[in-house]
Amino acid sequence: MALFSQDALNPGVRKREVFGWAMYDFANSGYTTVVLTAVFAAYFVGGIAQKAEWATFAWTLALSISYAIVILTMPSIGAYADLRAAKKRLLMLFTIGCVLATAALALTPRFSGVSGVAVAMVLIIISNVFFTYGESLTAAFLPELAKPDALGKVSGWGWGFGYFGGMLSLGLSLGYVLWAQSQGLPASHFVPVTMLITATIYGLAAVVTFRLLGERAVPNPNALQTSGLKASLKQLQNTFRQARRYKDFMWLMACAVFYQGGVAVAITLAAIYAEAVIGFKQQETMVLIFVLNFAAAGGAFAFGYWQDRIGHKLALGITLVGWIATCVIAAAATTKGHFWWAATIAGLCMGSSQSAGRALAGMFAPPKQLAEFYGLWTFAIRLASIIGPLSYGVITWATGGNQRLAILSTAGLFAMGLVLLRFVDVARGRAAASGAM
Repeated sequence: MALFSQDALNPGVRKREVFGWAMYDFANSGYTTVVLTAVFAAYFVGGIAQKAEWATFAWTLALSISYAIVILTMPSIGAYADLRAAKKRLLMLFTIGCVLATAALALTPRFSGVSGVAVAMVLIIISNVFFTYGESLTAAFLPELAKPDALGKVSGWGWGFGYFGGMLSLGLSLGYVLWAQSQGLPASHFVPVTMLITATIYGLAAVVTFRLLGERAVPNPNALQTSGLKASLKQLQNTFRQARRYKDFMWLMACAVFYQGGVAVAITLAAIYAEAVIGFKQQETMVLIFVLNFAAAGGAFAFGYWQDRIGHKLALGITLVGWIATCVIAAAATTKGHFWWAATIAGLCMGSSQSAGRALAGMFAPPKQLAEFYGLWTFAIRLASIIGPLSYGVITWATGGNQRLAILSTAGLFAMGLVLLRFVDVARGRAAASGAM
């Protein structure tokens, strides 16, 4: 626990609480790494959907539906969590939902044809909705734990620690996959086991979070006298009425809609691109994603310290330039070696861009509305998660499977995010958040 420096924390916050908070990033990273990126995504396209022309589109459609559900519900859930001081209770509920749905993915090989595709899509929608709810709520704890001038550092601790959790889930899964393949067992046998491994690690690691991380928010007495839904919607209405006060937060959300769309493409389609276009085999893809996570952990840790020194806006801008380079290199890659370069740059940019975005959102969030503002932040990044992967899927389908053109078009999302970032004034945004106290 020496990693967590006490001078970066708010008064009264103990290092064990930050460790517990970071353990949730450790817990849930296996879901994105194994389910959405390295294993189940490729299995869905190649195994369940049998490499049909619409397979990639079906995968992105399932994710888009899940994100649409989150967009419609997360802001009010965030407002409810603030008003009722229920972040931790809701986090526990959503974690249980994601763990159970992830474990249920192990049943998908028992179905075939259209029913198999439908079952897999429904379970992905359910698990990803609960995962995203949990991701948003755990982010809302960040400003309670870290000092304003150390948000990047502490956010980097969480993201970096999280990638090691992803590597643990992926490493154990890879070990089992290699053993199963040596025994001549098909993907329909070893993919379900990787889902169970991921769900188990998620559940066990999250227990540490629930033991160590406390609820610091205080319930709003007025909210307790009305229904939770009515009070939440009223609070959201008040926030939108005052949107002009929080215009830098709004600019940041607009920026996130574009650049996070590109990040979502990398997370959800990297394995599909590596196998379908570059020619990676499944075990090679898992090794690739493992190394990508290692690079992402290093990027999150290093940029966490660096962004507090040079500024979160500049740090985020640098990573967006790196993402543009990644897309261009990946689109031009003709060998596995060339693609490794793109993957390494993507790994370094992934941890740092997500860490910087989360820290900036925390700077612009009023102290009494943390879960609500992170709910709005989640609204933006999940809208991005619809736009990015779905546009990739549509371009791939419309061009008869041309994924190179699809990945090259993703560079445009990062470029637009870079343009919108120019309008974010960090000092003005922090002043607006402080004025709402």
